[in-house]
Amino acid sequence: MLASHFHLNTSKEAPADAEVISHQLMMRSGMIRKHAGGIYTYMPLALKVLRKIENIIRTEMNNSGAIEVLMPVVQPAELWMQTGRWDAYGAELLRIKDRHGRDFVLQPTSEEVVTDIVANEVQSWRQLPLNLYHIQTKFRDERRPRFGLMRGREFTMKDAYSFDRDEAGALKSYDNMFNAYKRIFTALGLKFRAVNADTGSIGGSRSHEFQVIADTGEDLIVYNPDSEYAANIELAEAPCLIAERAAPTQAIERVPTPGSNKCELVATQLGLPLERTVKSVVYSVSDEEGKKSIYLLLVRGDHEVNEIKVGKLAGFEHGFELASEAEILEHFGSQPGYLGPVQPLKPITIIADTTVANMSDFVCGGNKEDTHWIGVNWGRDLAEPIVADIRNVVAGDPAVGEPGTLAIEHGIEVGHVFFLGDKYSEKLKATYLNEQGKPEIIQMGCYGIGVSRIMAAAIEQNNDEKGIIWPMPMTPFEVVICPIGWGKSEEVRQQATAIYEHLKAQGIDVILDDRDARPGVMFSEWELIGVPIRVTVGERGLKDGIIEVQARRDAESVKLSPSEVNTYVLELYNNLKNTL
Repeated sequence: MLASHFHLNTSKEAPADAEVISHQLMMRSGMIRKHAGGIYTYMPLALKVLRKIENIIRTEMNNSGAIEVLMPVVQPAELWMQTGRWDAYGAELLRIKDRHGRDFVLQPTSEEVVTDIVANEVQSWRQLPLNLYHIQTKFRDERRPRFGLMRGREFTMKDAYSFDRDEAGALKSYDNMFNAYKRIFTALGLKFRAVNADTGSIGGSRSHEFQVIADTGEDLIVYNPDSEYAANIELAEAPCLIAERAAPTQAIERVPTPGSNKCELVATQLGLPLERTVKSVVYSVSDEEGKKSIYLLLVRGDHEVNEIKVGKLAGFEHGFELASEAEILEHFGSQPGYLGPVQPLKPITIIADTTVANMSDFVCGGNKEDTHWIGVNWGRDLAEPIVADIRNVVAGDPAVGEPGTLAIEHGIEVGHVFFLGDKYSEKLKATYLNEQGKPEIIQMGCYGIGVSRIMAAAIEQNNDEKGIIWPMPMTPFEVVICPIGWGKSEEVRQQATAIYEHLKAQGIDVILDDRDARPGVMFSEWELIGVPIRVTVGERGLKDGIIEVQARRDAESVKLSPSEVNTYVLELYNNLKNTL
C-alpha cells in the first residue's frame, strides 16, 4: 500500500468530549469519525484493525467447532415478549415500529433469534451439540454514551450460542468456549484476565468475564497473585478479617460527635482506628406483593457495601433501593450520617458483614444528630444479626480458602461467557427428541466478544505520549517505510521501493509513505498511528551506508547497512508477532 493511495487524516488535537486516551487517539489518528452520541464511522485505519480482530476471532471460533451464521440486526418483538425481555431489558433496548405498526427491536444481542432458529431447525438428539455464532452490528441505547468505542451505542460484537442435550454437555461446551476465548485474547497480543462474574441481564448460572488489564479500566478485578483465582469485584468473596469475636471490655455509651457524619471523621474525632467504626446503609426492600420493609446493612468503617451481593440476599430478590429520607426519619429518628443499629424507633432487619459480626466494643451511629455510640457489643447491646458477605474486597485482604493476599487491578471487559441452562430454550420451546423419542429441553450457553471495543481496550493498554502502540496481530500496518526526500532522490526511491516490494512479497502488511512529507511530520504521524516497525531511508544515511529501523516501543533506532535491512526487519517482525 502506498500512503498516497490511502486515506490518512490525522490531527494534533482531540475533540473536547474525548475523555479517555483511546477516544482521543482514535480521533486524532483519524480512525473514527463521530456522527451522533455513541455512533461512529470506522475510517480505513480502524476498519483494517477491526477486520484483523475479526479474522483472529473467526479462526479460533471455527477451530473450536462453532459454525458461522449471520442473524438480523432488526428482530421481531414477539420473540422478546415470549422471553419477557421486551419489558425487563429496560431503556437500552431500542424499540421501533414498521409501517404497519408492528413492533421490532434493534438487537443488543441475539438469544431470542438464535433460540427460535434452533427450535425450528433441531428435532433430534443426533443434531446436538451445536454452536452457532455471528459477527454483527449491535445497538444498545446507552443513557450516556461516552469514551468513544468503549461505551458506544452502535458497536460490533461476536456472539455465539451453544445448544446441548443436558447440563453436563452444556458445561463442556462452556469450557470449550472459555478455552477458545483464552486463545483469542492471547492471539490478539493483549494482557488479560478471565474472572468470575455476575450474569447480569443475560441471566444464567455460570459466568466469566475476560478483562483487558488497563489503568483506565472502569472495572475492578480481584486476583490472587499466588494462584489462578480472579473475580470481578462484584463477585469476589470477601473474607472475615476477625477470626473470633472478643469479649466486651467497654460499657456502651452515647457520646457527642458534632459534625462527624462519616466514619473517617468519627474515628479522627474520637482518636480511634477507622477499623473500630461501623458504617450503616439503609435499604427499602420490597416483597413479592410490593410491600416494603427496612433493612439496615452494616460494614466496617473502611469498607463499602457491594450491591451485587446485596441483591442476592434472601428477601431482596423482588427489588430494593436506598431508603428515602422520610423512611430513615420514620425508623431511626435521625438524618443519615448518624444512623446505627442501637435503639431504632421502629423494628428493622439487621444484616452484618462477616467482619462486623465478629467485632466488639465498636462505634456506630447514635440515631441522634451529632452523636455516636461507643463500646457497642453483639449479644449484650444488640441481638445477634443476620450475617452475610456484603462488602467489596480491598487490596491486602487474605485470599479465601487458599494461601495468598488479594490484589486489585483495573480492567476493561471485552468478552463474557455464560451458562444459560434452559432460561431461553424453555420459553421459546427449543426441544429435541431423545433416543427414546421423548422431547427434552435444550441446554444453552452464550458467549460474547466486543469486537470494536477490543480496539479501544488495546489502545488503553498500549500507548505512550506519542500515540498508539499496536500489538502486532491487530495493527493497521505492520511496517511503515519512511523515505526522506522521496521527491528529490532517485536512490531513496529505489531503496525504499525495493524494501517495500521485498516485505510485501513476504506477506507483511507494509505501507510506503510516498507523500514526500517532512521527516518530523512523517515520524510523528506514524508514531501517533502506532505502526510497530518503522524503516527510515534517507539520502544522507545512504551516503554513509545506513538505513534505520526502529520498533515503536523502542527509544532508539538500529542503524543497518542496506544489505542487512530485509533480514533484520523480518526477524524483528517475527519477534514482535510471537511476543504475546
